[in-house]
Amino acid sequence: MAKKIEISTDYITLGQFLKLAEVIQTGGMAKWFVSEHEIYVNGEPENRRGKKLVNKDIVDIPGFGTFIVSNV
Repeated sequence: MAKKIEISTDYITLGQFLKLAEVIQTGGMAKWFVSEHEIYVNGEPENRRGKKLVNKDIVDIPGFGTFIVSNV
């Protein structure tokens, strides 16, 4: 079951999302995390921490879980 992560803006960057989803503790860890782990956005591999995620995007991180971006 995918975990919903609610955002109050039109989009959120992947780096900010990782912190909001509690995958990483600080925003500074984002660059390292995306270079060391497989991340899929809507089924496609993604390694840019600045990738803009919007409502209903699905983020899958093997070993950490599956998340759905949801607007409040």
